[in-house]
Amino acid sequence: MKKTSTVGKSNRTVLVLLILGLSTIIFPLYMTVVIAFKQPSEMTNSISGILSLPSVWSLDNFREAMRVTDFWNSLKNSLLISVLTVGISILIHSLMGYTLGRNKSSKFYNFVYLFIVSGMFVPFAILMMPLAKQTAEMGLANWFGVILLYVVFYMPMNIMLYSGYLTNIPLALEEAARVDGASTWLTYWKIIFPIMKPMHATVAVITALAVWNDVMTPLIIMAGSSQNTLPLAQLNFQSQFGTNYNLAFASYLLSLIPILIFYLICQKQILNGVVNGAVK
Repeated sequence: MKKTSTVGKSNRTVLVLLILGLSTIIFPLYMTVVIAFKQPSEMTNSISGILSLPSVWSLDNFREAMRVTDFWNSLKNSLLISVLTVGISILIHSLMGYTLGRNKSSKFYNFVYLFIVSGMFVPFAILMMPLAKQTAEMGLANWFGVILLYVVFYMPMNIMLYSGYLTNIPLALEEAARVDGASTWLTYWKIIFPIMKPMHATVAVITALAVWNDVMTPLIIMAGSSQNTLPLAQLNFQSQFGTNYNLAFASYLLSLIPILIFYLICQKQILNGVVNGAVK
């Protein structure tokens, strides 16, 4: 009886924690949707006025938000940068992760691995101004320069994930391929790369989320150009005297849809990739 009572209390505790965690997601989402559909005249200083449902569910805010942000052009730039960054990161970082992960017994490779991973502890604020100056001098103050910087910025995390995931892939597979006459390059692309599919999905989602929502890097590198990403275009809703929350939240919902669809497509592979990639 005592054991059953303990299990029951544990289940209730877990249920309470789940409800609290769910509320932290549902409440902000509810506020975003409600404010996005409201008119500015419905926004009052009272809590009940802010939390209340719109009197009329209209898409006017979404239409105006698309016009102000030049939505389709900004969406194209965001998709271009995100897709190319994710694709290049998967190809390069997986190869580097494989090389460093399989040679950690070597002092040189282990030093290179630790050196690269230590890049996660370097704050972006320290690199911000030197990078802005260097990219301008090198003619990289454009979307290509932003992609190049993203590939470098997310290299430490991705290489750590790929190297950790390799510990779950037995060396016997590679040894069997070598016995059959396959080169290291062929072994990697034909055997290892397909096996790492769960980690590819994990890296793709983590990198895509970071790139899609990033404001600082495009703002600093592409400042003054017409190549706005969605986060950059959404700065138009902020002025010296305030923020148009109705249009801003409508724009946030529009920009949420593509990355949400991408996450739903990859979600089956993500959990397996994160769990296995965390094993050292």
